[in-house]
Parts: sequence; C-alpha cells; structure tokens
Amino acid sequence: MPDVPKSPPHVHPSVIANPWQQLQRFTAARIALGRCGASLPTQPHLAFQLAHAQARDAVHLPLDGARILQDLQRGIASADRCLQLHSAATDRLEYLQRPDLGRRLNDESRQALQALTGNHFRGSGETPADAAYDLAVVISDGLSARAVLQHAAPFLAVVMPALAENAWTVGPIAVVRLGRVAVADEVACLLRARAVMHLIGERPGLSSPDSMGLYLTWAPRVGMHDAQRNCVSNIRPAGLGHNAAARKLLHLLSAMFRRRLSGVELKDESDDMTPVAGQGKRQHLQARAD
Repeated sequence: MPDVPKSPPHVHPSVIANPWQQLQRFTAARIALGRCGASLPTQPHLAFQLAHAQARDAVHLPLDGARILQDLQRGIASADRCLQLHSAATDRLEYLQRPDLGRRLNDESRQALQALTGNHFRGSGETPADAAYDLAVVISDGLSARAVLQHAAPFLAVVMPALAENAWTVGPIAVVRLGRVAVADEVACLLRARAVMHLIGERPGLSSPDSMGLYLTWAPRVGMHDAQRNCVSNIRPAGLGHNAAARKLLHLLSAMFRRRLSGVELKDESDDMTPVAGQGKRQHLQARAD
C-alpha cells in the first residue's frame, strides 16, 4: 500500500496532503488542496467562498466614473479630451439581463457625440475617407468595473506615449458606462476613427476578479461581430502585465493598419516584439497608414 503523503508543518495534522502540492507555486489554479476525510479542508473551502464572493462583487460593482476620469487626467488626457457616455441600458440589472442594450449608446450620448463632431457617419466597412483620427479609445466597465478602475489608466500611461512618439492621432478617450464590447464600434464611427481600441472588464474568474480585456477593430461600424476583432486578454499584474500587453497592442496595431483588416484574418505574431515608449523607435509603427 503506497505511503500517504504527510501534510506540511503549517497545515492541521488532520489534513491529508496531496502529492502534487509542490506544484501550487506555479499556478493560481486550485490544485493539490488536500482533503480532510472525504471533504475539502476548511481553509481551501473558505478561500473558495471568498473568491466566489469577489467574483460576484466584481460583476455587480458600478463604475466610479469620477475616479476613472480623475486617473485619466493625471498626465494621460486633459479634461476636454475625456468623454462620459452611457449605453442604452438604464441600470446594472438591465445591463446584465439585456446584453443587446449594452452594445449601443443611449440617445443622449449619441446626440452628444454628433454635436461634438458634426458627424452622422455609420460605417460602411471601409475606412472613412475623412477620418479624423487613427485610433479611438473607449473604456467600459463590462463585467468587472474593478478591472478597468485598476488597470485602464496605468495601461494607457504606457501606451499613449508610444502612440504620440510615432505621430498616431488618438481621439478623445470615451468612458462608456454599462458598455459591452460592440458599443465601441458606434463611438468610433461617430468620432470618424480608422480603428478602435476598447478596454473593458472581463468576466471574472475565481482567481481573477480584476482581469481587463482589450479589443481592437479595424474600420469599426455598427453591427460587426466578434470574429472581426482582435483580443488581448487577462491584462493585470498576475496575468499579462501592462508592458507586455502594450507590446502586443503596438504589434497588432501596426499589422492592422498595414493590412487594413482585423479579426480572424489578423494573427498575433508578436514573438519578436519591440520595446514600448522610451526604449527606442519601433520601425514597424512607421508603417501607419496616412
């Protein structure tokens, strides 16, 4: 009969250890938790309940618009370069029950953008000939407002200098409350942008209530589907760090403008990634379409 592994000294002696326990240091996944009789030990059980509560809280937490605007205005964008918008969902409960409402702006936000730009462009699948910007930047709470509150401003602090260094034109940063991924298409159309980058809180997992996603779309227009976008996922210190995510973004943007497409036809081939701002020029960014 094989020997039963002993619990580490810091674990209660009634807990039977798991032989994979040494692998725990390589992953946040719940592995090798041991057992107490036929059940989980108390400590892992309580940790699971806490993680589940944090994930639920992340889904229901409203976006603190004043705080995120304050963070953006600390060296990233001036007050007149930040827009506060709202999706067609009236509150968090409706947003969770009606995903379609989170994909469009409400009438007030749409009219505000039209008044700002004098634009009624809705997109035709081609880059607008009179594009005002190379890139629109949109931030939405998605399914984790906590994620964008923690990571949107620090990530943009890395990305924006790199874009400015290479003469990319970036529209006002639009913060859309109760927004889903597709709402960025309408914002970018109204701003007459060639492409859009959308930072959004991802659906929280039991070890990642603060994961932010990034979606890139070429020639955005209302009614696009997700196969026409590129995604960089799990942006957070415990996942893909801000600098690494910025390098992926810059590589994808360069390829997107060079090939004039996004989505499944544009693969992430960023193994040979170049530095971000302050670490030398990026030759591939010079291929930006004018």
